[in-house]
Amino acid sequence: MGMERPAKVGIVGAGSVGATIAYAAMIRGVARQISLYDLNRTKVEAEVLDLNHGQLFAPQATVDGSDNIESLADSDVVVVTAGARQKPGQTRLDLAAANARILETLLPDVVRVAPNAILLMVTNPVDVVTELALELTGLPWQRVIGSGTVLDSSRFRFLIARHCGVAVQNVHAYIAGEHGDSEIPLWSSASIGSIPLSQWAVEGHGRITAADKENIFRNVRDAAYQVIQGKGATNYAIGLAVTNILEAILYDERRVLPVSGQLRGFHDLDEVCLSLPRIVGRAGIEQPLPIPTTVDEEAGLTESAERIHSVVRGIRLAASSEKPAEPQPEKIVEAK
Repeated sequence: MGMERPAKVGIVGAGSVGATIAYAAMIRGVARQISLYDLNRTKVEAEVLDLNHGQLFAPQATVDGSDNIESLADSDVVVVTAGARQKPGQTRLDLAAANARILETLLPDVVRVAPNAILLMVTNPVDVVTELALELTGLPWQRVIGSGTVLDSSRFRFLIARHCGVAVQNVHAYIAGEHGDSEIPLWSSASIGSIPLSQWAVEGHGRITAADKENIFRNVRDAAYQVIQGKGATNYAIGLAVTNILEAILYDERRVLPVSGQLRGFHDLDEVCLSLPRIVGRAGIEQPLPIPTTVDEEAGLTESAERIHSVVRGIRLAASSEKPAEPQPEKIVEAK
């Protein structure tokens, strides 16, 4: 919207996801300053050096990093990628307890050094950690955002576009609910151009049958597992997806994105974080848009909410039963 580039993006975690987010943000000119924080000083300094060696080929910016959390001071947005690495065969929900412990130590310090920042959670399971981040920080719900199903929706649109032989930019379709195995494809509101997908029948560009829908959604849902099995982690697409969210926030674009955030009475769902299309801007997120949904889609959203609630309850119960102990520093790694 023609705004001056905002001052600073902080990124927690200099692993494959955090470093790729920094790279994507740098080459797209998202901010004047990008600061990486990681407990592994050698790693973060090497990533910063490598990024700075490419400054000639990108919009002018300062890229720095440190193992001192004060490097995040005065950030406009802090992107949190810290968490246990997802291994082949693991679901995102399997990571919940380990990542909750990391966030308990990390987030209070993030808010201390960057009290006015919007938190953009990327750590998995992202819906669970977004809910926990709200509790741990006390920030308004508008300022605690999960990357949610932005990446899943991009995968969804890509597969629909490839099937129908059209540009992905002309496909409008969302994945909603959990960023995980219970996510929901919102077929009923999907369209290509102005044509509802249910009515799509263009010569030479096919139709989408029930079997096609099942195959497309299976590939969306299992995409991360396929990538992790092949190369250990996803990084490029999530780097671009997070940068897309950063642009919406920092330039106050009021873009509609399926990010994860707390629901407050939406379709009888309350105080749970999951993904639905929302308007995203400089103040953070708004409540979900009143998109039309089928009975099956409503049931799927309810199932996602119950799964997320169950994991959050389990973490709270475990935390309340544990004996107090001195916090131990944890290595910052990440996965998506």
